[in-house]
Amino acid sequence: MQTSPDRHEYPDHWEADVVLRDGGTARIRPITADDADRLVSFYEHVSDESKYYRFFAPYPRLSAKDVHRFTHHDFVDRVGLAATVGGEFIATVRYDRIGADGTPATSPADEAEVAFLVQDAHHGRGVASALLEHVAAVARERGIRRFVAEVLPANTKMIKVFTDAGYTQQRSFEDGVVHLEFDIEPTDRSLAVQRAREQRAEARSVRRLLVPGSVAVVGVGRTPGGVGRGILDNIRDAGYTGALHAVNRAFAADQKEFDGIPAHRSVREIEGPVDLAVVAVPAEHVPDVVAECGEHGVQGLVVVSAGYAESGPEGRERQRELVRQARAYGMRIIGPNAFGIINTSPDVRLNASLAPEMPRPGRIGLFAQSGAIGIALLSRLQRRGGGVTGVTGVSTFVSSGNRADVSGNDVLQYWYDDPDTDVALMYLESIGNPRKFTRLARRTAAVKPLVVVQGAGSAPQGHAVRATRLPHATVSALLRQAGVIRVDTITELVDAGLLLARQPLPAGPRVAILGNSESLGLLTYDACLSEGLRPLRPLDLTTQASAADFHAALLKVLGDDACDAVVVTAIPAIGEASAADAELALALSSAARQVPGKPVLVVHVELGGLAEALSAAASTAPRTSPEAPGARRPRPSQQLPAPASAQQTDAPGTGTRLIPAYPAAERAVRALSEAVKYAQWRREAAQPGKVPDFDGVDEKGAARIIDRMLSRGQGLTLGTEETAELLECYGIAVRRAVPAFTPDDAVRAAEGLGYPVALKATAPHLRHRADLGGVRLDLADEEQLRRAYAELSGLFGEPEELRPVVQAMAPRGVDTIVRAVIDPAAGAVLSFGLAGPASQLLGDMAHRLIPVTDREATSLVRSIRTAPLLFGWRGSTPVDTPALEELLLRVSRLVDDHPEVVAVTLEPVVVAPHGLTVLGASVRLAPPPARDDLGPRTLPRY
Repeated sequence: MQTSPDRHEYPDHWEADVVLRDGGTARIRPITADDADRLVSFYEHVSDESKYYRFFAPYPRLSAKDVHRFTHHDFVDRVGLAATVGGEFIATVRYDRIGADGTPATSPADEAEVAFLVQDAHHGRGVASALLEHVAAVARERGIRRFVAEVLPANTKMIKVFTDAGYTQQRSFEDGVVHLEFDIEPTDRSLAVQRAREQRAEARSVRRLLVPGSVAVVGVGRTPGGVGRGILDNIRDAGYTGALHAVNRAFAADQKEFDGIPAHRSVREIEGPVDLAVVAVPAEHVPDVVAECGEHGVQGLVVVSAGYAESGPEGRERQRELVRQARAYGMRIIGPNAFGIINTSPDVRLNASLAPEMPRPGRIGLFAQSGAIGIALLSRLQRRGGGVTGVTGVSTFVSSGNRADVSGNDVLQYWYDDPDTDVALMYLESIGNPRKFTRLARRTAAVKPLVVVQGAGSAPQGHAVRATRLPHATVSALLRQAGVIRVDTITELVDAGLLLARQPLPAGPRVAILGNSESLGLLTYDACLSEGLRPLRPLDLTTQASAADFHAALLKVLGDDACDAVVVTAIPAIGEASAADAELALALSSAARQVPGKPVLVVHVELGGLAEALSAAASTAPRTSPEAPGARRPRPSQQLPAPASAQQTDAPGTGTRLIPAYPAAERAVRALSEAVKYAQWRREAAQPGKVPDFDGVDEKGAARIIDRMLSRGQGLTLGTEETAELLECYGIAVRRAVPAFTPDDAVRAAEGLGYPVALKATAPHLRHRADLGGVRLDLADEEQLRRAYAELSGLFGEPEELRPVVQAMAPRGVDTIVRAVIDPAAGAVLSFGLAGPASQLLGDMAHRLIPVTDREATSLVRSIRTAPLLFGWRGSTPVDTPALEELLLRVSRLVDDHPEVVAVTLEPVVVAPHGLTVLGASVRLAPPPARDDLGPRTLPRY
């Protein structure tokens, strides 16, 4: 903490943990007067060359005056930040505010000189790039808009830091020095650079955990049965390819081995590097283990120990301290209370988990917070017979437990460009950062399927993240918009994942059905209709159909341009079922290989043999013997006739075509339906649309109105006139409603507006409730208006209670509702639905993240269940949906341009065959929530 007098208190919100380019972590924090000794020690470890580049002259040591200057800051005009590992400085950055003449200045001067110094041992880790992001954010907070820097031409690394940051800059050369100037407001390019660096760094941090060259298991019990002993056995029996160590402080001092594995009493005693430590000791001993690992240079931890946030307030604080301690040493954590991690790559073969069996290698990545869910996922993929075939295996598996540090976002960053993973399956009990997850999911889904079961839980205990205020259904809709395949159960998760891992994406919703059971074919047909697919008439091959008949029929439908996918239904043959199963499987696989490009699924009834035979028919690789080195010998009950495809079936380039088999038509069709919708999203994502510019938008005028309104208070709902004035700046006209506190007021209003008019009660309990009788329409003259006024007063009370208004009649049409809201976690969301029971009772609303493109506005209008009412349902006149889409885009633009507009509601919006009318509107203003996605890269705070 700063001890000298300062103009500002110590800004602890500037402290942050960051992931560096190599996957390690560092802590960035302000430099204070207490850091004098650290600064001197840091400087002593910097090479003479780096010192020369920093000061443009030989500068072997810092004077006392230098130390004072570089550690005493006012946190406004002079700021210094340090990157630390293990509490020691590894890099520093500072800025000094300057005036137009280059001399020290104070606000309102908005320019500052910036300079860096990085220890040579940490060059190439991206430390300076991370510091630049953070010092720029600090400077913007203090009113600085521009950085200048002077760099020697030979200091190419530092010049590259500035030029690669993505800011718009100017460069000049004078007196042997490169002079750089650049604005520090985020740009599209700087954000793109920042997010690309974030992806690479976070992916590498996960890779360090999943692909370790050496592993130490800390807490190995000397007797069988303990958690640590079990994990050690699982790693060894899986055939882990790296160095493995057993650690237990209770080992005898002279003990060198434990069950054939090198034994140590402490991590410190291990000779050579340790990349990953699996910690399985009681929670009270974990801090000592973390310190040992940090001092030894361990890169990451899997903490299976319990007793943390899941156990209450004391455990939550223990968990926060665990994360702080590990990050101080540059380590990342999976857990605590984790089930473990698995990597089936033949180059790694790591089973650092509580799963006693190594899953089959494959192309599916699995992530689950819960150990129980992780077990269920692994068992469903492993199971053969009685369900989906289980030959498609796992590439990597992460069960994060309390998710204190490494989260689903980090693993998604890893899977994005992991060549061994084709499909990602995730069970998320909660989404701690919906804005970031949606962004990562959209990018990942563009290259590989992402299937998610989303629980309705809150953020993990101990996490300092903003909670979303959006309903669970809204978050699910936003995930679908981002290309996420949202399913409800882990059975559906595996069903969809196996199809997507084994088969090509369908080109459309047309489904051919063929099989040897007419009834099963009809069930499949009905299931397709229920899922919104377009099934063709089922082809019944009869129960006498042979494998050759199936082969010929499948070849024919696959070659038919009228179908996009094929579902084959099969019932058991009487007699030698296993032989018939194998023959049928070979026939189907052969046909699928001859006409590739369309997905094929099989629905089988109690036909486990066919499920296995289908897998075997796709095999092209040699069978791996269970006696191979490092393989764990399965128990007799587990010795299924799994083909070699169980080891390599999913490897690219093997020429295999696995056909997934399902025990029920509904499960197969539901998985196919998700594949169809995902394929459609992929096609649309390839042409994402644009945010159009509209005439009649007065952005500056709207900003002046907002500033004027917010000067009255921190948050307020605008009045009717102010709302109309603000919306008019974006070309949104609100039909005037004139208050009428007496019948005479109503008559005068109607005469001014012109008959026919509507009379409405706007009291909160009557607003938008035409079903209660608080609205009278098409009042053609004074007599009708006075009679309606009397009726409303008689029904609902005095005008003070009714709050009646008079409004000119709008053309007849469909009543809709448009809303926009800024959620602190998810960001700005645009919503649309039909007004009344459809949205209020049935929740039939569609949602998109702002800013909305023209293509997204079009899909938004069409994605509600009641959309047919807009397009001429049952002979009605279609309404003007292009005008509706333009309104949605204008609202999106308003909220995107002005984040102070935290809520907009237009209700009702009457969409007529030609044009639309906004009859009611409300706008709420407030200081916008912080946009952490526009700031520098950080890990979640604790």
